[in-house]
Amino acid sequence: MSKTYYLSTPLTSEDTKQLRSGDIVYLSGVIYTARDAAHKRLVELLESGAKFPFPIEGSIVYFVGPTPPKPNEPIGSAGPTTSYRMDSYSPTMLKFGSKGMIGKGKRNADVINACKEYDGIYFGATGGAGALLGKRIKSAEIIAYPELGPEAVRRLEVENFPVTVINDTYGADYYQMGREQYEVKD
Repeated sequence: MSKTYYLSTPLTSEDTKQLRSGDIVYLSGVIYTARDAAHKRLVELLESGAKFPFPIEGSIVYFVGPTPPKPNEPIGSAGPTTSYRMDSYSPTMLKFGSKGMIGKGKRNADVINACKEYDGIYFGATGGAGALLGKRIKSAEIIAYPELGPEAVRRLEVENFPVTVINDTYGADYYQMGREQYEVKD
């Protein structure tokens, strides 16, 4: 039976260990955006020990390339992008202290194992609901790689940003759990 949680960032291992695949979480606080081009650069910074553009400890990274904002709005449509393109980078981000990521779609075994090893969470956001998700973002500021345009790293302040736990710290996979409910058993 799934539960509902209201959590504020940055997250701790205590926060992530209470979550189970299928739980609904409303995140408030600061999250950061990054897609594949930014992730490549961010991981290179981590591995070289160079200055990182945001506090990674307890951070949540949203895989999104938002549209430009309308007048008097902080951001445009902000729907999740497919996460598998970040699979080669996410384990390193978790290793260095990030506590989770938000996207859509399945993750590989390396990401699931890294979530277990580093108390990380992979959250799913509803694809196709970018305009509604954008309304949960109270401010947006580019903090790194502005030349990447929509894929620049942004600092977002969110309020009750709705996500679902897909992969938890125990290795469970909500997508697989959903399939198992409907598979024919011999």
